[in-house]
Amino acid sequence: MIQAVSDQKKRMHPHKFTMWVAIGSILMMFAGMTSAYIVKRSQAGWMMIEIPGIFWFSTLAILLSSATVYLSLRSLKQREMKAYRRWLGITAIFGVLFLALQIAGFKEFAERDIRIVGAGSNASYSFLVAISGLHGLHVLGGVVALVVMAIMAVRSSTRNYNTVPLEVVATYWHFVDLLWIYLFIFFNWMK
Repeated sequence: MIQAVSDQKKRMHPHKFTMWVAIGSILMMFAGMTSAYIVKRSQAGWMMIEIPGIFWFSTLAILLSSATVYLSLRSLKQREMKAYRRWLGITAIFGVLFLALQIAGFKEFAERDIRIVGAGSNASYSFLVAISGLHGLHVLGGVVALVVMAIMAVRSSTRNYNTVPLEVVATYWHFVDLLWIYLFIFFNWMK
């Protein structure tokens, strides 16, 4: 009996396993897209574009969100529900702030008359929009998950201290944070 309980504790929760499989798939997709960027930039007509400074602020927002989701998980593990809800909400706010700053950055491209198609278009910008836009969709998915968890935490009349759902969301959130850091470095220094 004791051996069975010990073996059970060593196994990864199915939701965590599924998240790691999804992360592996997403990593492969972004590796393929950034590899295509590298191949394409060696072709004639490639024009490098300067990344707007506001992307530095979006990077700071997503880094801070990684800290707040960690604090949220720590608070839940310590059964500090008020702090858990607060940090979870702050993480979602940082996620929305990240997306808003990204949109503002792309508006700056439009002000510079850089386009995806037609006059003023170039492949570099198209890749930037495709890759960072896809990343933004993944962040949006994480924000939705955070908001759902926050609503459940506020509305729940019983105290549920099961950390697995937040561990899964936090793992995903840290992943999209690290993925953005990689993409930010890639777009700024891959010239």
